[in-house]
Parts: sequence; C-alpha cells; structure tokens
Amino acid sequence: MSTLELVGGIILLVSCVLMILLGLMQDQKQDQNMTSAITGGSYDSAFSKNEGNTKEARLKRWTTFLCVLFFVTTLVVTIVPVWFTSGGGSSAAG
Repeated sequence: MSTLELVGGIILLVSCVLMILLGLMQDQKQDQNMTSAITGGSYDSAFSKNEGNTKEARLKRWTTFLCVLFFVTTLVVTIVPVWFTSGGGSSAAG
C-alpha cells in the first residue's frame, strides 16, 4: 500500500464520519403541504434574511464541502496509482 493510498484512506474515513455526524446534526425540513396551509404554518420568519449565517447554513456548507472532498479524494486515490503504474496514462496500442 502506497503512501498516497494510506493518506487518501485516512482522509476518506475522516470525511465520511464527519459527513455522517453533520448530516445527523441537521434539522429535517418540514414540507409545506395542506396541513401547514390549514394550520397557518409557514417558512417566513424574522430570521429568513440572515439565513446564510445560521447554524443550519453553516452545517449545510460544511456537509457540501466534505462531500466534494470525499468525491475528489476517491477519484485521486483510484486514478493516480493507475496513472503512475501504466507509465503516465498514455498507452500505445500495438
């Protein structure tokens, strides 16, 4: 196992665990359906203008960042070793 695979595996493990924890910390969104229309429930609040600064918005940003990190790290760990073992990625048919 190469150093790249070891470091990549650690990054994948940490990002996966953090994604799960951040996903569990987020509140569930309530759908606006007929019940909320009848009972008067709505998403409009005094905090809607500062929605980007809320705890939920930060959790969403971090979750998105970790998902992208997980995806990119998976590609790097999968593709880079193949690239170097096949001689730079260019193979001549012959």
